[in-house]
Amino acid sequence: MRTFFILVIIGMLQVAMSQKQYTNKFDNVDVDGVLSNNRILTNYIKCLMEKGPCTPEGRELKKLLPDALQSDCSKCTDTQRKNSQKVINFLRVNRPGEWKLLLDKYDSKGVYRSKHEKQG
Repeated sequence: MRTFFILVIIGMLQVAMSQKQYTNKFDNVDVDGVLSNNRILTNYIKCLMEKGPCTPEGRELKKLLPDALQSDCSKCTDTQRKNSQKVINFLRVNRPGEWKLLLDKYDSKGVYRSKHEKQG
């Protein structure tokens, strides 16, 4: 009985941990500054496309992006949701070729693409 109780608690902890938010340690990144600086933005895109080195923020983004897309950003902080929408809108309008490449890499089945087109 005691072992069963311990297993139940471990299972509950795993579920609770899987529901937590992504780290917020990069929420203070100046997204407007990145979007207005062609060199920095290009470096982030190269990082995501595995065509260049990544900053710590870029590595974190690359690691979390597939899960964020699949979960519809359910673990994102409010800041991350706001910033991701800002980046998406910017890329769609100002860098559509690179936006398509990112979608092809991170949303090859078009699941996120169809959701986003309905929203925006």
